[in-house]
Amino acid sequence: MMLGLDNAGKTTILKKIGGETDQNVVPTHGFNIKNYEMGNNILHIWDIGGQKALRNYWPTFVDDAEGIIFVIDSADEKRLEESGTELINLLEEPELLDVPIVILSNK
Repeated sequence: MMLGLDNAGKTTILKKIGGETDQNVVPTHGFNIKNYEMGNNILHIWDIGGQKALRNYWPTFVDDAEGIIFVIDSADEKRLEESGTELINLLEEPELLDVPIVILSNK
């Protein structure tokens, strides 16, 4: 699961991982699912939109998450506190108690 505020760079990161061009990336309204083969493993990554209206739905997606990648736009100082608040909200979800979380500072 890849989460973070809108415009944090989640989709761009996924495109770079997959070797795709990151030109013409548009905001995610809903979610993108990317599958990556890494050795004998297949990673299924859900990139979920970070607009305020979509964040209330994040908990419905984390039930079966085996890991969370939380992306913070470190260049957007005005929204750092908002990112922190959303991260804290995620950490309070009982379903994520034993789920590893990676925090990426982007840009």
